[in-house]
Amino acid sequence: MLFGEVGPLGGAAWTAPAVRSGWIQGLRTLAQHPSALRFLAACGAVDTIFSLQGDSSLFVASAAGQLLVHILDLAMRGPARGRCSPQACDWPACAQKIVCHIEDSLCSIATPQVTQALNVLTTVFGHCRGLWTQGLWVRLSPLVARLLEKDPVPASHSLVDLLLSVARSSVPSSDRGLWETLAQTLSHLSPTQAGPLALGILKLQDCPQALRTQAFGILLQPLACVLEAAAQAPGPPGLLGGAAGDPMTADTLLCSKSACVGLLCCALTHLGLLQPLPQRPSPWPQAPLLGAAVTVLRLCSGSVAPTSDVGGRLCAILVGCGRVQRAALDFLGALSQGAGPQESVTQVFSVLLEYLMSPESSSMVLKKAFQATLRWLLSSPKTPGCCDLDPRTQLFLRELLPVLQKRLCSPCWEVRDSGLEFLTQMTRHCGGQAGFRQALLASEVPELTKQLLQDPESYVRASAVTATGQLSSWALLAAPASPERPGAQQKSLLVELLHVLCADSEGFPRRAVMQVFTEWLRDGHADVAEDPERFVARVLQAASRDPDWEVRAQGLELALVFLGQLLGPRGSHCPCAVALPETAPPGTLAQALPEAAPPGTLAQALQVLCRVQLFEFAFRALFDCDRPVAQKSCDLLLFLRAKAAPCGSPQEAGDSPNVASVEATLQRWQAGEQGQPLGYLEPGAVMAVLRSIDLEGLRDTLAESSDHVEKSPQSLLQDMLAAVGVLGENEADCY
Repeated sequence: MLFGEVGPLGGAAWTAPAVRSGWIQGLRTLAQHPSALRFLAACGAVDTIFSLQGDSSLFVASAAGQLLVHILDLAMRGPARGRCSPQACDWPACAQKIVCHIEDSLCSIATPQVTQALNVLTTVFGHCRGLWTQGLWVRLSPLVARLLEKDPVPASHSLVDLLLSVARSSVPSSDRGLWETLAQTLSHLSPTQAGPLALGILKLQDCPQALRTQAFGILLQPLACVLEAAAQAPGPPGLLGGAAGDPMTADTLLCSKSACVGLLCCALTHLGLLQPLPQRPSPWPQAPLLGAAVTVLRLCSGSVAPTSDVGGRLCAILVGCGRVQRAALDFLGALSQGAGPQESVTQVFSVLLEYLMSPESSSMVLKKAFQATLRWLLSSPKTPGCCDLDPRTQLFLRELLPVLQKRLCSPCWEVRDSGLEFLTQMTRHCGGQAGFRQALLASEVPELTKQLLQDPESYVRASAVTATGQLSSWALLAAPASPERPGAQQKSLLVELLHVLCADSEGFPRRAVMQVFTEWLRDGHADVAEDPERFVARVLQAASRDPDWEVRAQGLELALVFLGQLLGPRGSHCPCAVALPETAPPGTLAQALPEAAPPGTLAQALQVLCRVQLFEFAFRALFDCDRPVAQKSCDLLLFLRAKAAPCGSPQEAGDSPNVASVEATLQRWQAGEQGQPLGYLEPGAVMAVLRSIDLEGLRDTLAESSDHVEKSPQSLLQDMLAAVGVLGENEADCY
C-alpha cells in the first residue's frame, strides 16, 4: 500500500526530507479530486500528516500544517454552502478528525503540540473564508482562552499570531467576546511578548477604543520608564500620553542586559511601524516620543548622567549598545514625518551630529545615523516664500558637511559607502536648492567623491559612480580649470565612467555606470545631448559584451529610452512615458504601446538605430542565456515592430539582399554559435526580420517559469511513485 499506519513508506527513503516533502505535495494535488477525501481518510494519510507536523525539517512540518488546512477547507466547503455556519455534528468525518486532533493538541502539556495546533488555526483563519470558521472559533475559543491560565503562557508567539488572525477575519462580527480575550491576553503576557499583539491590535481597522488605549499604553511603557529613570528632576506623571512606567516593565528593563535590550528594541520598532499609519492613536505624543528617542541615544552614548539609582543602572546597561542605537535611530528617522517643537528638533539635530562625529559609532550605527539625518533634512521646513532650506537646517548642513568629508576618508569601506549613499540621496532631492549647492561647492566633498571612483572596494566604487552621476547632473562637481572649456570637467567624468564600464573587474560598478548613463540619456544631460548617437553607440558596444546579465539588461533599457526619444516626444510615443513597475509581467510594454510612428520619423529612426548597432545588440540578446535579458530584448523589438506596423509591406522590405544572411546568423545564434557578428544592417532587412520572427511566441515561452514542467500535477505524482517505488496495482490507485 502507498499509505500505511506508520507512514506512506518504510525504509531509508522516508528519512530524506525531500521525499517527505514530495509526498505532501503529491497529496495536496490528489486532494483536488472530489473523491480524494474518502481516499485520504481510508488510507490513513491524515494520521501521517499529523505526525509530520512535528518533523525535524521545518519545511516539512510547515507543509504538513498547510496541507491539514487545505484538507479541512475542502471538507467544509460542501456543508458550508448555506448562509448559516454548519453545526459541528454536520461536519464531515475527515474535518471532525482534524478538529479533534487540534483540540487534543491545545490541551497538551507539551508546548510543541500546542504550537502546532495554534499554527494550523492561524492559517485557517488567515486563508479560509467560509462561514464554518465562525463555528470553529466558537468551538475552540474556550480552549485557547484556557492557555492564559498557565504560567508561563505556552507558545505565546503563536498565540499572538492566532488571535490577530482571528481578529482580521469575519469572526469579530459574530463574537464580540474576542475583544475581551485580546484584552486578557495583553494583561497576561510579559511586556516583551505583549508588544507584537499590541501593535497588531492598533493596526486593526475596527477595534474598541478601550482596547486600543490599553495596547498603546503597553507600547509606550518602556519609553516612559526610560524618561522617568533619566529625568534630572521628578517630572509629571504619565510623560507619554498618560502612560506611566509600569513596575513589571521597569523590572524587565533592569533584570538583565538582554531583557532590557530586547524590550527597548521591540518598543522602538513597533512605535516606528505605527507612526506612518492612518489608524495610529490620536493625539500622537510627538514631542515626548522625540524626547524619549533622544534620551535613549544619549544613554547609549554615555553623554547623559542620570542622578537616580535606576537611571544609573539603566545607563550602565545601555552604554555602547549598538543594537539599541540602531533601533533608536530608525525610530528617530520615522518621527521625522511629524511636526515637533523647535527645541525638540534642535535636540534631534544635535544628537545626530554627535553620533556622526563620534569615533565610537560602528559602521552600522553610522549608516543608521546617515539615514535618519537624511529623513530629517528632507522633511525640514522650507524658508517662507521660496523652496530653499530654512536657516536652522542650513546651519546644520554646514556643520554636517565637514563630518561627511571625514567619513568619506574613513578606513572602513562600509562607512565610505554609507557616506556616498547619503550624498547621492541629498543631491537627488536638494541639488537645485541654493543653500545646499553653496554649502556643497564650498566643501571638498565633490572632489573626494570623484576620487572614490578608484576605491579598492567594488561596493564603494559603485556608490561613487552613482554619487558622481548625481553631482554631474546638477552641475555640482568641481569647476573646470580652463575657462575656455566650461564642460571639460563633466566630459572627463563621462570618459572616466566609460572606462569603468569597459575595464572594472567587478559587476557592481559597471551596473551603476549603466544606471547613470540611462538616467543621463533620459534627462538630457548636457554632455549626452551634444552627440547622443555617438554616446549610445559607445555604451551599447560596451554593454553588449559585458559578462554580467544585469549590465546587458540595463543596456537594453538604455536602448529603449533612446528608441523612445527617436520615435516621438514623451506622452505620445516614448516608452518611458508608460509608468510600468519593475515587476510588470513580460510583454506589458509591447502591449501598452500600440501607436505607430509617422513614416518619416520611423525611417530616420531606423537609420540611426542601425548606425549605433542597436539591432546587433537586441537580436543577440534575444537568445541570451539569461532570461531577463531575452525578455527585455523581446519587449523592445515588439515595441519597435508595433510602431512600424503600417509602414511598408513585408514584400518591399524583404527585397533587401542581406535578409537571408541575417536570418541564417540568427539561427546560428539561437543554436549557441554567438561568434559571427551581423555587421551593418539595412533598415529594410531589419523590418523584414522583425516580421519573420515569432516574437509573441517567444515572449510567451520566456514568460513561463523554468520549472513549470517539474511543478505540474503529473510530475508531482511521478515523483511520488519514484520515491515510493510502487509497482503495478498501486500505481493505478495513486493516480
